[in-house]
Amino acid sequence: MADLSILIPAYNEEETIVASIERALAAELPVGERELLVVENGSTDGTRGALRSREWPSEVRILELERNAGKGGAIRHALDAALGTYAAILDADLEYDASDIGSLLEPILAGDADAAIGTRVFHAHSAYGYWYVVGGRAVSTAANMLFNAWLSDILCCLKLAPTALLRQLDLRANGFTIDAEIPARLLRGGKRIYEVPVNYAARSREAGKKVTAADGARILATLIRCRFDRWSLDQAPE
Repeated sequence: MADLSILIPAYNEEETIVASIERALAAELPVGERELLVVENGSTDGTRGALRSREWPSEVRILELERNAGKGGAIRHALDAALGTYAAILDADLEYDASDIGSLLEPILAGDADAAIGTRVFHAHSAYGYWYVVGGRAVSTAANMLFNAWLSDILCCLKLAPTALLRQLDLRANGFTIDAEIPARLLRGGKRIYEVPVNYAARSREAGKKVTAADGARILATLIRCRFDRWSLDQAPE
């Protein structure tokens, strides 16, 4: 049984997937055993071929989906298969630094929080664009108002929590809204979330960035659903 499962959804990431896995394997983390669960999410480019073309070490597990299930569907699939005590989410596009996962682990291992998420420090050389940053902050503000919380960047990809806790969250989102659904469920369940500054370097639309303005409306709808549905963490199965 691994100490940490790193969940890596990958859809049309032919150019970055190999480097993403290699960096996650090389990252210095405060754990003993780690496993990487890479979900090849029905890509239409050469992502699957790139993954099949190499002999990966035993800690890398490749899960192939025949049809694209969205980011949320891929994460749920990986979470079902995870063997680690803790699970972290890492995108395959190299926008995030895998070594920052260690910083997210520290407050949980110290008993200071139930879960941890990254918060991006945007600079001119790292942000995708003005409206991307402002939109993210607007969504975080909406989440804070709905759940009476104070988080600065709920959409940050880097998230980490005990695997058993993540499985209790009744995650339903299929697309990028999973990034908002996870902290929303944690807040609704009364869990303590620790934010940790992380490195971030946004890629351009031409380089493969997939989030669109329409996702903002879906994210807001997900936050409202999580706030007012009848779900309770106390009633969730272990």
